[in-house]
Amino acid sequence: MTSNLSPIDIAKFAAAKRAVHYVEDGMKVGLGTGSTAAWMVKCLGERVQNEGLKIKGVATSARTAALAAQVGVPIVALDEAKWLDLTIDGADEYDANLNLIKGGGGALLIEKVVATASDQMIVIADAAKQVDTLGAFPLPVEVIPFGWKTTKSLVEETLINLDVMGRDAALRMNDDQPFMTDEGNHILDLSLKRIGNPRQLSLVLNQIPGVVENGLFIDICDMVVIGHGDGAVEIRDINTGNVEHDRIDLPDSDNIFADIAD
Repeated sequence: MTSNLSPIDIAKFAAAKRAVHYVEDGMKVGLGTGSTAAWMVKCLGERVQNEGLKIKGVATSARTAALAAQVGVPIVALDEAKWLDLTIDGADEYDANLNLIKGGGGALLIEKVVATASDQMIVIADAAKQVDTLGAFPLPVEVIPFGWKTTKSLVEETLINLDVMGRDAALRMNDDQPFMTDEGNHILDLSLKRIGNPRQLSLVLNQIPGVVENGLFIDICDMVVIGHGDGAVEIRDINTGNVEHDRIDLPDSDNIFADIAD
């Protein structure tokens, strides 16, 4: 394998490479956002180029759409696709029930819309993303800019009565300016440390005026493909209970996508 990739990058590549095996000719596929999802888009581009795979992708962010165009994956709007066969995306955390925290890349709203408009959602991740209990990773909550400080106060007040260990909410920044999502919203990152009841928390947060959506994905993910630093992968299907092990051949090249435009 290329010497310029870390074990984490190799794990992400292995998970992405294995997950795109589930994509078949003619499918409409949701394309996630983030570093692991970027590997997946590149792997799909490789299949489009080398195998003539014919698919339509629905991107969850402007940067994913740009990468897809770069590697030759056709993109359509969700309203044109209407319903998707499959969405492949990363996660910031996942538990044994495949409940997720997502939104570290700032695209949680569109990611959740796209994932729930799919027959199946596959999460690709390295093994470090698995946790016994969600909450170590800050939970992103997308809020409208108007009155965001008031919304933040309401969120912090609400957390007092919920099963969490921390209650700090911080506005996500981009240098010295508030981070803006593709939809023009802000993100509050909640440092909760432990989420005792993710389903309850998700429902309660979304009742707060000013909150658009939160990064808890409950009962949405069907399968997780876990990559390891040696190219090994583990596939867990929550619906069947099956666990499968595989290994991805790692190209011995300085650029595993040398045949795809940079």
